[in-house]
Amino acid sequence: MPTTPMFSRSICRRITEALLLGACSAALAQAVPAAEPAASAPVAAAAPASTPAPAPAPAATLDTRIQDLKAEVIRLNRDLLVLEEELLFPANTQVAIFVSMDVGKLFELESVQIKLGDQVIATHLYTPREVQALHRGGVQRLHVGNLRAGEHQLVALFTGRGPHERDYKRGATLTFEKATEAKYIELRIRDVQAKLQPEFEVKVWQ
Repeated sequence: MPTTPMFSRSICRRITEALLLGACSAALAQAVPAAEPAASAPVAAAAPASTPAPAPAPAATLDTRIQDLKAEVIRLNRDLLVLEEELLFPANTQVAIFVSMDVGKLFELESVQIKLGDQVIATHLYTPREVQALHRGGVQRLHVGNLRAGEHQLVALFTGRGPHERDYKRGATLTFEKATEAKYIELRIRDVQAKLQPEFEVKVWQ
């Protein structure tokens, strides 16, 4: 059974929002400095007419600072998402499951269901665009969670259309040992041309 995370997702989200707000405020303060109050001087002491007025700051400079601010916020948000994941899923309990496809001409993927022990931990219905991404070599992270140390059994159930447009339903099983380091598992679908059948593999990344 998955263990309870060290921090709740709501707490991590509040930390993320607070840090983002602070970064935005600081960057905006630098990008748009406060206007200095005009000095009150007697008319008689006015500068000579020949003294040129200071040129206004070009708009391009402000646009550049705004773009830099956007890039900084995006970078900070990415870093905070990584931090949030590390807090919610520490390495000593983390388990992550990925899906990949090699060629995939003999199987049209429609859905995947993952069970750890007796518990369903992930179910995904695929769109045509997601299947095309897998065909192009993409790797989908289907699930990330916490798992106690010890022996576990993973069951992956694949449904779709196989050769000759027939409904196809196959399962793959893996028994693995969860130690104190993070565990990464890949569900791989590949074509076996010799058998004209798809094959489903479950392997642990070393």
